[in-house]
Amino acid sequence: MLRLATDARPDYDIIVAGGGMIGTSLAIALEPLGLSVAVIEPVARHDREQPSFDERSTALSRSSQRMFEAMGLWSEIVAGATPIRSIHVSEKGRFGFSHIDATEQQVEALGYVVINRVLGEVLNGTLSRLKNVEMLCPARISAVAAEQAGDTAVVQLESDQGTRRLECRLLVAADGAKSAVRDMLGISARTSDYGQQAVIGNVMPEIAPDNRAFERFTADGPVAMLPIADNRAAFVWILSADRARSVMELDDALFTDALQQAFGFRLGSFSRVGQRAVYPLALTRANSLTGRRGVLVGNAAHGLHPVAAQGFNLGLRDVAALCDCLLDAMLEAAPDRADPGSPELLQSYASWRQADHSKVVRFTDGLVRLFGDQRGPLRFMRNAGMLGFDLIPGVRSLFARHTMGLAGRLPRLSRGVPLR
Repeated sequence: MLRLATDARPDYDIIVAGGGMIGTSLAIALEPLGLSVAVIEPVARHDREQPSFDERSTALSRSSQRMFEAMGLWSEIVAGATPIRSIHVSEKGRFGFSHIDATEQQVEALGYVVINRVLGEVLNGTLSRLKNVEMLCPARISAVAAEQAGDTAVVQLESDQGTRRLECRLLVAADGAKSAVRDMLGISARTSDYGQQAVIGNVMPEIAPDNRAFERFTADGPVAMLPIADNRAAFVWILSADRARSVMELDDALFTDALQQAFGFRLGSFSRVGQRAVYPLALTRANSLTGRRGVLVGNAAHGLHPVAAQGFNLGLRDVAALCDCLLDAMLEAAPDRADPGSPELLQSYASWRQADHSKVVRFTDGLVRLFGDQRGPLRFMRNAGMLGFDLIPGVRSLFARHTMGLAGRLPRLSRGVPLR
């Protein structure tokens, strides 16, 4: 186990604020390093209000697949996942389209779609077996000391057992785009409301998706269809706030008709729509990735538009990079002197992640604004661009590497290399 830089031992080496998919993945990824870790989550693991492990679907990129392989979890996850072997991108009412194929990219799948509940069962089951991780749930961090002690971060924990004071070497904010711990660390964030909402659910198509994913851009917003188990398709339908409210009020038959009109008939007629949900969309970017003995990962650092399904995968690369920085510090220093919250380590993490964050934000935000502009000249350029995307050599492969999370400097776990 990692030793402390002083004789005084805090309660934990690392406290992870947030027990959703990113926070839980981080705690599991840290296990080979022998660190003592606490995960603090305010919502009970099996509570219906636990948003991280509900019936929504998540698209896992190739780099995320490699990461779970390196962590020893992929065999369990893939048993409940559906591979994406091709992606078709089009704009309603226009002739241009683009496609990416796994065979062309020489991979067995471009990504996988997994139900959050299924992924949550794997992550929670693994977490419960780890000897170095303690789950404090339901509990919440109500305060972070304004002036941290030199070698520790100090938090105030609220639970049914009352108030406790905990110390750690490193505090990780993994508590979402509206992160309270980020604010407590004194890190501000910029938020841009897209004025849109995502309507999500699943539907039974007449034609089986057959491992095909679709992104259909419309005047109202994009509609994504992802293949899931039992030949169903998970949809993410982006609409204005008013339009989203209107379609959510429709009965199942009328809602299915509206979705059909937006997406078209590439999968035949839709039927048997599942439970629907809706949530607002905004772009959130933290103004810093680190504070004194504190670091941000996942949506606490970057809340993205779901147009290209990049948010969770970007968060997993945050986790992998932080683990790399911790391991490198342990390899470079004497084992009993490594400090997981040192300024040098945090600066290394921030410098590494900024380029990836900026690239993905520009990509997703650019897609939203490009396809949201309905002026004639831009519509023509979009269609010409999609045709050129398919015809110009090398462009499609480069784009595919970025969407699979394989471009740029990758941490060990994202390359499929175990930490130990």
